[in-house]
Amino acid sequence: MRYDLVIFDNDGVLVDSEPLSNTILAGYLTELGHPTTYEDSLRDYMGAALHRVHDTILERSGQRLPEDFDDVFHGKVFAAFERELEPMAGAFEVLEKLTADGVAYCLASSGSHERIRVGHRKTGLDKWFGKERVFSSQDVGRGKPAPDLFLYAAERMGVAPERCVVVEDSPLGVQAAKAAGMDVYGFTGMTPAERLSGATRLFGDLRELTTLLADHPSHRS
Repeated sequence: MRYDLVIFDNDGVLVDSEPLSNTILAGYLTELGHPTTYEDSLRDYMGAALHRVHDTILERSGQRLPEDFDDVFHGKVFAAFERELEPMAGAFEVLEKLTADGVAYCLASSGSHERIRVGHRKTGLDKWFGKERVFSSQDVGRGKPAPDLFLYAAERMGVAPERCVVVEDSPLGVQAAKAAGMDVYGFTGMTPAERLSGATRLFGDLRELTTLLADHPSHRS
């Protein structure tokens, strides 16, 4: 294995949550008087912490979102998760292989710890991710595209940034990983490849990941 730590994004990489959460976000913003399509939400907010939504709406409209925006949005999303959320195809197989090979892995998500827990309980991913492997933008001052979250995860896992690889599906996540000095594999399962053009490698099926990680010699060797 060319890396000492694999850092997974969560939404859109391990859980198939992006269609659900972005549909809900677009609808809620529109309801509040900020017309937003599903495509707008994917473009502007996919992979971001909620503070980016607040900042963007304020910048564009001069209006602040309601104080209870986060709580109401999370309530809508968690209800949808409980009804519909599924793991990404291949997620279990990848985690089983990494575990069998003794490769360290963790998760670094823009989502809140509660969002991660709700999704993992519903999909069964909680089997693979104890608290010691889960890091959220809540743990740091700035979310993606700042590198803080990935650097924090690497530090807590005891691995130097240059020995880490990040698995991401959003342009913001790719930016954050690169800013952290880490390689990043861009997952194009839902995101067009051109939007992840800054990634070290691109792949379209999660089940390809362990082969890709093992087969390509590191430029740092």
